[in-house]
Amino acid sequence: MTSSSLSLQFTGLYTPVRSEITTLDAGNIDDILSTYRVPRTRVHADVCRFSQMLHPIFEEASNVVREEFPDTKQVVFARVDCDQHSDIAQRYRISKYPTLKLFRNGMMMKREYRGQRSVSAIADFIRQQKVDPVKELQSLEEITAIDRSKRTIIGYFENKDSENYGTFQKVANILRDDCVFLAAFGEVSKPERFSGDHVIYKPIGESVPDMVYLGSLMNFDLTYAWAQDKCVPLVREITFENGEELTEEGIPFLILFHMKDDHESLEKFQQEVARQLISEKGSINFLHADCDKFRHPLLHIQKTPADCPVIAIDSFRHMYVFPEFSDLTIPGKLRQFVLDLHSGKLHREFHHGPDPTDSTPGQEENREVQSSPPESSFQKLAPSETRYTLLRHRDEL
Repeated sequence: MTSSSLSLQFTGLYTPVRSEITTLDAGNIDDILSTYRVPRTRVHADVCRFSQMLHPIFEEASNVVREEFPDTKQVVFARVDCDQHSDIAQRYRISKYPTLKLFRNGMMMKREYRGQRSVSAIADFIRQQKVDPVKELQSLEEITAIDRSKRTIIGYFENKDSENYGTFQKVANILRDDCVFLAAFGEVSKPERFSGDHVIYKPIGESVPDMVYLGSLMNFDLTYAWAQDKCVPLVREITFENGEELTEEGIPFLILFHMKDDHESLEKFQQEVARQLISEKGSINFLHADCDKFRHPLLHIQKTPADCPVIAIDSFRHMYVFPEFSDLTIPGKLRQFVLDLHSGKLHREFHHGPDPTDSTPGQEENREVQSSPPESSFQKLAPSETRYTLLRHRDEL
C-alpha cells in the first residue's frame, strides 16, 4: 500500500505556472484533499514579497518531486491565493504568508513545513514523508527491545493487504511525528491474534500497562481518535524547535517549568491538569519546559532554575505566576487560576491590586496599586516578520 502526498502552499501571489501546480479554490479544495493522501499546499498573497521569492523555488521543487513520483496520485503540489479565498485561509487558520502545509488523507498535518526554503530541502522533506512510518516486526522478541521513552502503537494483522491494516497505515501516516508505529503479520503475529487483528498502545515507562484498542479497525475515525488521544499528550513539552508551532495555535500557555530530571513534579502537574482542566482543552495549551533551557522566561518572572518547579501562564501579552507549586493539589486551585485568566481577573489584579471581596465603604480607594505584570516572553517565539507577512497580531490576548 502506498501513501500519497499533497503539498499545499498558502500565499497571496498569483502568477502563471510552468509546472503542474494545482490551483485550489472553494470549489475544488475538498475533492483534491480527499483524492491525494499527502498534498503539499502553499498559501500566498500579491502584496507578500516573501511569497514572490518562494514561488519559483516551490515550482522547481514540484518538478523535481514529480520526476521521482510520476504517479499523480502519489504527490501533488497545490496553492491557494488567500487574497481571493480568505474563507480557505480562515478554515485552515492561516496567519502568515507564505505558509507550507502538508495534508494526508484529507487531513491537515499540525506541523507545517518550517525548513530551509530551497528546492533540495523541500524535495527532501517530501521524500521523508514518502517513507513508510510503520516498521514491520520480524519477531515478537523485538518488542522487548523497544524504546519505552517513546509512545508506541503496535498492530497485529493476519495479512498486509487487509482493510484493517490499511486503516492502521493511514493513522500511522498522520501521527508519524507523535508515535512509533510497529506491525506484525501472519505467523509472526499469530500468538497475539487470539481474537483477530488488534492494536495495542505502549505508553512511556517500563511499568505502565498496555492499552488495547477495543473499537473497529474498519472505522478510520474511531481508530484515529483513539490513537491521537494516546499519541498526543494533554501536557506537551515546549522546546525551541516547536515553540513557533505552539505559539501559532494562538491560545495562552499554562506552563510547568521543571528540572529535566524532576519527573515527580511533571507527573503531579499532568494529573492535576487532567483532573481540573480537561474541559479547558482548546482554550489553553498545557505545556512543560526545561528550567535550564528556558532560563530567560523564568528571569522574566523573577525566578531562576533554583526556584523550580514553577507554574505560570503566558497570555502572549503578560506572564502570571501561580502562587505556590505546593498549592497545585488543592482542589480547584489550578482551575481557578486559569479561569481568572479568562475572566480578566489576573490582568486586573496585577494592575490594580486584589479585587474587593465585599462592598465595605472606602475599600476601593484603599486598594494597593500593583506593578504591571511582565510582558509575554513566549510571544518572541512567534513567526518572524523578516520571513513572513503576518496577517494579524495577537494583541487581543
